[in-house]
Amino acid sequence: MTNTANTTHTTHTRKARTEAAVLIAATIATGLSAGVFYIFACAVMPALARSDDRTYVEVMRNINTVIQNPVFLLGFMGALVLTGLSAWQLRGTPCGRWAGAALLAYALVFLVTTAFNIPLNNALAAKGTSSALREHFEGPWVAWNIVRALGSTLALGLLGRALLLYDRPDRARRSI
Repeated sequence: MTNTANTTHTTHTRKARTEAAVLIAATIATGLSAGVFYIFACAVMPALARSDDRTYVEVMRNINTVIQNPVFLLGFMGALVLTGLSAWQLRGTPCGRWAGAALLAYALVFLVTTAFNIPLNNALAAKGTSSALREHFEGPWVAWNIVRALGSTLALGLLGRALLLYDRPDRARRSI
């Protein structure tokens, strides 16, 4: 090989490693977020539904405060950013289409969170009777959280498919 060929091969190898690392990181971050929404849908909210109004509101207020931490935000925001970066890096490839579809699914999750769940959380923090606050909060928050759980799980599955295709450069990495 000539020096130019070695440089081209090295550059291609670095690019492929970076693409793979970003795709894997996006998949992990999305899986972590999907797990959070899933556990809320399957365990946290059904358990809280058994509580009296005061306990329900107090616990949800505490959760809403505690969840605003760097570790959660890194995963939640990281899933969106990393999936977007992966879709951009892999554009023009079949696995890039799957990453792009995952980006759309997770962007919906992000939109639902910011447009519905966060405003409901903020309303729960307001003054009022526990029964009135819970009545306004519980049904809509649970419903939108199920949308988030489904959307993030869909995004995770789409990223998983992208990973499977990425591992087959002879079939998946060709431009289409």
